[in-house]
Amino acid sequence: MDLGLQGKVALITGGSDGLGRASAERLANEGAKVVVCARREDHLQQSIKEMTASTGGQLIGVAMDVTNASDCERAIETAVSQFGQLDILVNNAGTSAAKSFEDVSDADWMADIELKVMGAVRMCRHALPHLKKAGGGSIINATIGGAKAPAAASLPTTVTRAAGLNLTKSLAAEYATDNIRVNTICIGLLKSAQWERRAEGGSLDQFYDNLASRVPLGRVGEATDYADLVAFLCSASATYITGTSINLDGGLCPVD
Repeated sequence: MDLGLQGKVALITGGSDGLGRASAERLANEGAKVVVCARREDHLQQSIKEMTASTGGQLIGVAMDVTNASDCERAIETAVSQFGQLDILVNNAGTSAAKSFEDVSDADWMADIELKVMGAVRMCRHALPHLKKAGGGSIINATIGGAKAPAAASLPTTVTRAAGLNLTKSLAAEYATDNIRVNTICIGLLKSAQWERRAEGGSLDQFYDNLASRVPLGRVGEATDYADLVAFLCSASATYITGTSINLDGGLCPVD
């Protein structure tokens, strides 16, 4: 199925590994021009080389940190100066931070807000004028199912991700008349480098099998599951979808 992404320009934060990289590759395979943003310059550029070779697409890397306001502006401006427009923004950057309430310091709270809330706010702020100029576009914010149904000892992530749900709904309502669609993917248990680090040198397959026992569908999701949903939400097949929060979790989250 042609998703209508040929020639579209997409920017993805946290795009050199895992879910972000899978999304960059998926969009490039669909003919989009992709700006991949990440913090580690050397690793980013190596990832760009590999993705360009595997997809044959047009990808560039921008080393940046979403907690730095000037970096956010520079990333957006680089995308526009390189490719002439911006059609898609995927706010994918973020890590898991889960502690009990009494163990979360003020510094922990502020760091998570900067990364997951203000990072997305800044990227949206600089992207929106260009999406308007392009005649519309798509913003996708990565959140988690725990933003809807937080577990014990899941702070500060569940709070900051809940803010992402609100940001998504707010922007969707405000910019619908500009033909800008804003949606969020509520990630469940998907294979990623973060989970691999938690395996602590043991059998990764066994680690994922243990996690899968918690999932109604009986498996941990793949990065490509996320990338496929990103591509769909950006596509011409999803032009009547905005303000949604889609659980990508094999049925794990008890809240729609």
